[in-house]
This record gives sequence, structure tokens and C-alpha cells, in this order.
Amino acid sequence: SSSSGTGKTTICKKLISSDKNLYLSISVTTRNKRDNEKEGVDYFFKSKKDFLNLKKQDMFLENALVFDNHYGTLKNQVINKLKHGTDVIIDIDWQGTRQINKYMEGNVVKIFLLPPSLEELAKRLSNRGSESLEEIKFRMSKAVKEIKHFEEYDYVLINNDITDTFIKINKILEVERMKLKHQISLKKFVKRLAKK
Repeated sequence: SSSSGTGKTTICKKLISSDKNLYLSISVTTRNKRDNEKEGVDYFFKSKKDFLNLKKQDMFLENALVFDNHYGTLKNQVINKLKHGTDVIIDIDWQGTRQINKYMEGNVVKIFLLPPSLEELAKRLSNRGSESLEEIKFRMSKAVKEIKHFEEYDYVLINNDITDTFIKINKILEVERMKLKHQISLKKFVKRLAKK
């Protein structure tokens, strides 16, 4: 997790391109598709009605209302990958992290990325070029609230440099995969799911 503009999406893409045992979960959203985005690659774009239908059918591992749009992670997408031994990265906010941690009974590794400073974050958001000044101000106010939740995470990294942060996260994954508690508890959790 991180506030918007901190670099988590870029880092997630680098991680899955370098580690064949990682899968980046694709969220469902009600927000409008941007010009450079592709259905089923960046997001699954749904109407509000379709999203709420999926929610009613208990199809989401987590879901939240963010910036007046609904976002959610499909249960079957994540669980199917875990059943086949693939680790799943989920790019979400603190609300979603809480929900997933509860559902997964703590079988998650939570990493939070911080910007080097709020000034740098504002600069990154304005460099995107796709957002108005009003949207940037709104995202900055949300970022301050988001950052306050960093203590709920296992690891907190300041993203000064994408390459350096990428290397650190790879080390975290390596260490976490070797921990016996993750190997045993995740296997038990997945076996229980397979029986459902």
C-alpha cells in the first residue's frame, strides 16, 4: 500500500516481471478507463450496478470506496493462484489491507511505501499530467490520511529511488518465503479453502 503517486504500481509491475512465482491481482473498479489502460490488464472496469451485484454475491476479498469510485479484489482470482503455489501481490489501500488480513487470517506480508516528502509527492502527482490541480489537491489531502496508517504494516519503506525500493522488496519476499510460519500456516489455510 501507499498513497497515490508513491510508485507502488511501477514497483509491482517490476516485481512480477522479475519473479515468475508472483502474480499481480487485477482489481475491479467503477472508475472511468484512462486512455492508456486495458480491460483485464490494468483493471476490470464495471458499472456501479455490476460492481454492487458482485459485492452482493460475496465475490470480493476486499472492497472499498476510494475517490468516489468502488474498487475490489476478486476472491477467486487470488485464491486460485494461492492454491497453485503462486504468491499474489495486491495493490490496495489501508482499508483493503485490513479486510484481506482478516480474511486471510494474517497470512499476508504487508508493505507500506512512503514518499520521500509531501513536496516530492505533490511534484510526482503534477508530473503525471493527467490530473487537474483540483484532483492533485484532493489526492494530497487523502495521502496525508493514508500515510497515518503506516504503523499497521509489517514493513515500511521510503521510496526515494524505484530501483533501491525494488531491491529491498525482493529481499523482504525472500526472507518471508523462508519463514516456517508462512510455509505452514498458508498451506493449512489453502487446504481449508480447497475443501469449500
